[in-house]
Amino acid sequence: MPPEKRKVQLTGGATLIVSLPIKWARNVGLAAGDEVFLNPQPDRTLLLSVQPKTDEQVYETTIKLFPGENIENNLRLLIAHYLVGYDIIKLISQKGFSASDRKWIKDAVRQRLIGLEVVDESHDELILQSLLNYRDLPLKKAMQSMSRLISSMHEDVIYALRNNDSELARDIIQRDNEVDRFYLLIVRQLKAAIEDPALSEKIGIVHPRECLGYRLIAKSMERIGDHIEKIARNVIELDSDIEPIDRICDVGNMAHDVFMRAITSLSKNDIKEANGVIIDAAEVVAVGIAIDREIRLDCNMTEVSFIIESLRRIAEYGADIAEISINLSAEELRQRT
Repeated sequence: MPPEKRKVQLTGGATLIVSLPIKWARNVGLAAGDEVFLNPQPDRTLLLSVQPKTDEQVYETTIKLFPGENIENNLRLLIAHYLVGYDIIKLISQKGFSASDRKWIKDAVRQRLIGLEVVDESHDELILQSLLNYRDLPLKKAMQSMSRLISSMHEDVIYALRNNDSELARDIIQRDNEVDRFYLLIVRQLKAAIEDPALSEKIGIVHPRECLGYRLIAKSMERIGDHIEKIARNVIELDSDIEPIDRICDVGNMAHDVFMRAITSLSKNDIKEANGVIIDAAEVVAVGIAIDREIRLDCNMTEVSFIIESLRRIAEYGADIAEISINLSAEELRQRT
């Protein structure tokens, strides 16, 4: 429905009233005598709903899988429905699930989607249900867990680089799946918060416009995890010692410091710290470029150049997080005025 303008009227000498659009009322089944619920919003708007959403409300959907469809495509479709916020997802296969397909889907769900479990199955059907309560893992807690995981991966990949530890590098590659799981959970939470103001409060969102900032931060964190994984893969490919290893590890430690301080500036709404992070990130990039030029003059070690490039990108994503934290701080000040 297009927006409608209504005049506020005075009745009884003290009560202000406004009429509801009849088309909207009929569409939602509203009749005389029914109750509506009014929820004031931080931006001075008023949210009107026919009935409040409850924690017991469950959203179900069915996905029909067609013969010959790539199993990766089916997984992307499942993830899309998970992100939208469905609590129960039924997968139906026209030809039935083979044992290998069934195992692949279960393993993929376990590795990628937090809270989603297979609760029932048959020859041609898999039923998955989200068992995670948003109160158990609110937004800030999920982001803290994600940042701690990334920090641990970063410290370990610098150790693996310095000591040529391929076994540790392989473990880091596996841990990136956990980063992806937190990212998808956070996106799911933010999508749900936009649609349900009551849920926003539960996960720690004051105003819906904050969701965009947190979505961008989560994506930057996910990309940092990807670059740490790339560094680990390049560590495995290295077949000789790197001569300026100390300088490269120093750049790695600087990039790690930028990321952690960016997260701190976000959690503390510290604009001064965030500005410092942005300045230091630029220094990491400059140092990385200088080292890369020196290495290219002395030898042609592609893996080393890739490692330095990933460290620079980690610092740049840290600066992005710091910049968004400044924007979120400004929004919070606006809401207080």
